Amino acid sequence: MPVIAVIDYEMGNLHSVCKGLEKAGATPNVTYSAREIEQADAVVLPGVGSFDPAMQHLRSRGLEQPIKDVIASGKPFLGICLGLQILFESSAEGTQPGLGIIRGKVKRFRPEAGIAIPQMGWNQLQLTQAKSILWEHLPPNPWVYFVHSYYVDPIEPKVKAATVNHGSQNVTAAIAQDNLMAVQFHPEKSSNIGLQILSNFVAQVREKIPA
Repeated sequence: MPVIAVIDYEMGNLHSVCKGLEKAGATPNVTYSAREIEQADAVVLPGVGSFDPAMQHLRSRGLEQPIKDVIASGKPFLGICLGLQILFESSAEGTQPGLGIIRGKVKRFRPEAGIAIPQMGWNQLQLTQAKSILWEHLPPNPWVYFVHSYYVDPIEPKVKAATVNHGSQNVTAAIAQDNLMAVQFHPEKSSNIGLQILSNFVAQVREKIPA
């Protein structure tokens, strides 16, 4: 089974992510060791919480460069929730610079009548990269589970893999660029659809492992 490094930087419940990866046929390894991240077959960067503490914890553990290196190496990489947002340059939620791997900023939902902030619950994806490996074997416009007040706004529209409507606002729900994929929603909380998305990621990891 492929070994997937799940980066531990004290931001969120890693147990449900690991359980989802196990169900998808992988062996998760929760770690903040640069060496173990480099040696894994793929990497998952989960996260729940606020932007600035996330970046402070990553930097205090010396993880900024290992994350950039592993993405540059071509190894499959999946960011989840806050793990998507910190890939960007900056956030309206804080003052710390992000990893800057994807150009763009993290913005807050505009208040409007009839919508709750945070968006919490199930919502329907609009797939903008229909051929992305993440969406294989999924129905059109699948339902997934969100908990967020902030969303990513990439400068390059082509990196968007899915969007979602919250009130009148249509925002990025997932990105995909080469080996780098990241989602705003929680696949580990998204029932069978989420498990299929994690299984699709693991299937890609298997393909990349040298025979």
